[in-house]
Amino acid sequence: MAAWLFASIESVNDPAGFGEYQQLAGATLAKYGGKVLGGGNKIEVMDGDWSPAAVVAIEFESLAKAKEWYNSPEYLAILPKRLNTTTGSVIFVDGD
Repeated sequence: MAAWLFASIESVNDPAGFGEYQQLAGATLAKYGGKVLGGGNKIEVMDGDWSPAAVVAIEFESLAKAKEWYNSPEYLAILPKRLNTTTGSVIFVDGD
């Protein structure tokens, strides 16, 4: 059953560094079957108090594959770039 990663970016304190992270992270997805479904920064909040500056949704074939990617040597090598250039959150949703 599919699983999804949803990332919300609350703020970006280093746009150039974050852009570099995005390119590097995107290149790591294919090996683990990750597919970017969409994302962007044109957000309209309909209700609630969730108001990120940007979001992204990535689909994997399973929660195990999503976690394998997140914990992979390739991704762990670049994760500090995201953590140092943005404030945000990442969650996994298991479609099972």
